[in-house]
Amino acid sequence: MTGTQWLLMLHIASAFCFFGGSVAAAILNTLAIRAERPSETAQLLRLIRVTLPVVFLGVLGTLVFGIWLWHRLGFSIGAGWIWASLALWVVANALGGIGGRHQQRARELAERLAGEGDASTGELRALLRDRTGLAVSWAAGAATLAILVLMIWKP
Repeated sequence: MTGTQWLLMLHIASAFCFFGGSVAAAILNTLAIRAERPSETAQLLRLIRVTLPVVFLGVLGTLVFGIWLWHRLGFSIGAGWIWASLALWVVANALGGIGGRHQQRARELAERLAGEGDASTGELRALLRDRTGLAVSWAAGAATLAILVLMIWKP
């Protein structure tokens, strides 16, 4: 294998980590919203933290190996699809961080309620179903998916 093939393989593997970890976190968040008891909600939201190293590895790897490939393959500095992907990468990470803080608040409340009798409250349900928090998380996922689309079908 050539050096370029190795870089491409590492870039694609990183993209799988970024996208796969994001999908796993979204599934766990959806399950947490549907959970009946705060202890179940807390457990599912704690599991999201297990996906984070995979997502972070993917975030870092896609950037490093992608820029390295950009240089190695001699793409133009004005390649719009690359700049669009970089902008979406920043957006996805910023929104993912905001959504993650929202999920952390929900997890902390669920853990407190689990220790106080494990009965759900309107406050927890409202926090889990908060339209702004959900919109931010889904927008992060949409930006991640848009990056994937740009990388596969370069304009």
